[in-house]
Order: sequence, then C-alpha cells, then structure tokens
Amino acid sequence: MSSNPASWPEGVARHVLDRVDSTNAHALRLAPSLSGPAWIMARRQEAGRGRRGRAWTDPPGNFAATLVMRPEGGPGDAARLSFVAALAVHDALRALCGPGLALSLKWPNDVLLNGGKLSGILLESSGAGGQVAVLAVGIGINLVAAPEPEHLEPGALRPVSLAGETGLQIAPEDLLDALAASFDHWQRQMRSHGFEPIRAAWMARAARLGETITARMGTTETTGRFDGIDPTGALVLTTPRGRQAISAADIHFGG
Repeated sequence: MSSNPASWPEGVARHVLDRVDSTNAHALRLAPSLSGPAWIMARRQEAGRGRRGRAWTDPPGNFAATLVMRPEGGPGDAARLSFVAALAVHDALRALCGPGLALSLKWPNDVLLNGGKLSGILLESSGAGGQVAVLAVGIGINLVAAPEPEHLEPGALRPVSLAGETGLQIAPEDLLDALAASFDHWQRQMRSHGFEPIRAAWMARAARLGETITARMGTTETTGRFDGIDPTGALVLTTPRGRQAISAADIHFGG
C-alpha cells in the first residue's frame, strides 16, 4: 500500500543499500565524510541491535534505517530526539495506511500496533567531553514479519508485524520517504518551540496513559499510575510514595 510521495527534506541525503551489518554502525562509520544529515536504509540488516545490546531480528521486507546527524544542544536535547522519532514513525505509518491504524507509543521508544510491539528506536552517539558530536537515530519496523516469541526475553511485549495484523503491505522505500518528511516536521517543531509540543503530541498518542504500569531497571521495580512524561522526557509515575520521575527503565504493562 502506498500514498502520494512525501516531500523529501531539503539538505538531507538519502542512501539506500542492499545490505549492511547494522544501519546505526554504518551511519557512525560514514558520519565523518558527511556534510549534513543523512538517512541510511538497508534492504537487509544482518547484525541489527536493540536497546542494551539486544539483537534486533530483521528479515527481508522489514524496515531498517538510521538518520545520522550532528545534533544541536547538549546530550539531553539529543536524547529527546527519540520522542521526535517515535512521533515520526507513528505519523508516517498513519499517512501511508490511513487514520484507522491502531497505533500507540510506549515509553521510552517503542511504537505499538494493536497493543503489540511494531517498531523499536535506538539512539547511539559518538563524541567527547560529555558532548554528542554525532547522533545515529536507528529505526526498525516489522513490516512483513515479527520475531518468534521464543526469541524474546521473558516478559517482553508481544511482537507484531504490519502485514500480520492488518494485511497491509508497504515498500520500505515508500516508508523511508514518509518517515523522513515526518521526522523533519517534528524536528522543526522542537527547534522552533522547544520540547513542549513534542511532549504534548507524544502523550496524546501514549499507550496506557492513566493506567497502572511497572518500570524495571535492573533489580529495581516501581509500580504506579502512568501520568505522562516530564519536560526532560522522564517517565512520570504516581505511586503510594508520591510522584516519581524515572529517566531510564523497561516498562511492563502486566495483565
């Protein structure tokens, strides 16, 4: 399924490769030779990575791409581009598939379809002195196939694919065009108005807002009502001990 071609952002390069080890790894290797931001998409990714070093399964027909850039601001500003990326994935898929697609966003960086994990986002960077010189925003989307449940860690959210849930087919190149345009739109919003419009748009699309969820980091576990994200992008939970802001965790919905 496709729609009218999206307008490719001015000044952003577009590289479509047959195969790479990892689009993020390739982007970081390529960064020193780039004069500006660039999208790098691979039709086959052979060593994809997820958060905290987890493997990302990526059969042919799925979407794997990375936007590499020299970000503005400090490390916190760079990290908040994960919310820009999540909004871009959400809106690009809606643009191609229609507004009836049951998408939602799971903190910190997953896109859900019918409550299952459709897409993951991984930010990696290089730099020195605590600054981010180069940022790679990696995006994987299960267009045609999802990992088998036995390949996942215990308690992981059910993986889904667009084709498996809806029967819809999108060419990865078409999705790249829509995604680049959508990312550019939301990044311009953040440049002009700060994080607040991104925060508001993300919460309007958030999964389980107002419901009880659990945040796990290592052996620490916090359960409370999910009340959104704060101005830094941290998760806000209301617990019996009061409101808590959590900057890094894995989220479990339970039930």
